[in-house]
Amino acid sequence: MKTSSQRYLYLAVFAAGLTTLGIELGASRLLGTVFGTSNAVWANIIGLILLYLTAGYFLGGRIADRSPQDVTFYRVIAWGAFTAGLIPIVAHPVLQFAARAILNISVPIIVGSFGAVLILFAVPVTLLGTVSPFAIRLAIQDTESSGRVSGRMYAISTIGSIIGTFVPTLVLIPAIGTNWTFLLLAEMLLAVALVGLARVSRKEMLKWIWMPIVLIVLAALFLRGPMRPLHANMTLLYEDETAYNYVQVVRLGQANILMLNEGQAIHSQYYPDHPDFLETGGQWDYFLAAPFFNNPPFSPADVGSMAQIGLAGGTIAKQYTAVFGPIPIDGIEIDPGIVSVGREYFGMNEPNLNVIVQDGRYALATSTRSYDVIGIDAYRMPYVPWHLTTVEFFQEAYDHLTERGVVVINAGRTASDRRVVDAFAVTLGQVFASVHVIDIPNTCNSVLVATVQQTTPENLIENMSQLPADIHPLLPKIIAMAHRQIRPTAQEGMLFTDDRAAVELLTDSILVNFALSGDSALPCQ
Repeated sequence: MKTSSQRYLYLAVFAAGLTTLGIELGASRLLGTVFGTSNAVWANIIGLILLYLTAGYFLGGRIADRSPQDVTFYRVIAWGAFTAGLIPIVAHPVLQFAARAILNISVPIIVGSFGAVLILFAVPVTLLGTVSPFAIRLAIQDTESSGRVSGRMYAISTIGSIIGTFVPTLVLIPAIGTNWTFLLLAEMLLAVALVGLARVSRKEMLKWIWMPIVLIVLAALFLRGPMRPLHANMTLLYEDETAYNYVQVVRLGQANILMLNEGQAIHSQYYPDHPDFLETGGQWDYFLAAPFFNNPPFSPADVGSMAQIGLAGGTIAKQYTAVFGPIPIDGIEIDPGIVSVGREYFGMNEPNLNVIVQDGRYALATSTRSYDVIGIDAYRMPYVPWHLTTVEFFQEAYDHLTERGVVVINAGRTASDRRVVDAFAVTLGQVFASVHVIDIPNTCNSVLVATVQQTTPENLIENMSQLPADIHPLLPKIIAMAHRQIRPTAQEGMLFTDDRAAVELLTDSILVNFALSGDSALPCQ
């Protein structure tokens, strides 16, 4: 083989490796808009991609032995690229159908849709898996160089895979979105295949020139509208993909609502026409009551600082600022895209709010400050990041609290299954003197408050009775409601540690029971 032809083989292998990893990471984002990004989702994606690649390696060797021709090689790449570009186009209606099924908790449709989308990856990934063994067959001229050629080919493919790991996630998806990332990678690989065909025969290349054109036309026709359908009473204000999340801002009544990924939870709420209206009816309100579990007398003036892990659109920070004044608040949010959305759509412009764009645990561990309140509301629904659930993490939080400090955390549950809430209570109890549980009315959420000092629920009522007359009216209302919603604190449950924090496994178990037991028809409270 001529040196120039062999060099072009290396380029083709590099492009195929890049595209394969881009497809794998794109799959997680494509599925994440509906099914989330849990370990179960990732395990299915990685496992099936590896299965498809295995089939591709096997087929690639057989095809190469039967037809060791450049034209066959580049045809295979062309079809792999074309079918990869079809993935988001075909998946779009399937995912929208699945999203509607999730709203109605139709388990067979949800599982079927998940499987159908994963099957879409079978053809392109299998075809791309044939590239390396096929290229090796074409490149080897004699047995003496076979090892060197094979090693070089796999090294170049791996370099492509490394770039395909970083560029789509960190650059392409935030810049142009998941759908167009798939299409860009497919068009790039198609270009490599068509040029390769042209090097063999211009006439052969012209047979397949329709492929990139058809992909562009289909994308323009069918990749329209929101990636995830909205409820009938919602209006879409903003939609984008960041390096971490699929983000939607919708108008519901008079409120702006922040929804992330599969959209099964509201992450922030704000009334742009009535910015002084703070009550949301959600779990955020109850964070205000947390410091008043402290032994009396405890006044609003005793709340002098706060850290909020999981800032989102700044709902809690806004409430704390309005009720307790311009106290220093460190708002920790891992996603800079969400911070931008918070400032534009949720009025997150309080001068006392110091936004820290970092992972919550790392930011707290490296902070030199002490806080009166540390709030934690960092769901990627329905999961809590495991490293924010452990004894070791709560010890780090304890070490950053003042003598009358409190940690307040939002946790999920169902009508009859409180295992996650109980696990949090048991884990917090390993570090803090007292743990209190508040069930949020009309939701599937509980707020847990852990205090440095030994405290009792009755402290809420006594501290409420001593509030100054000019305090914001939302505070006494929430304290009274919180006291009414206190539930017994579990003494037994799973303990989360850095070595073993099975929070996703526990959550998956709850979700399965929820779907299969008929619990879905029951209100949480």
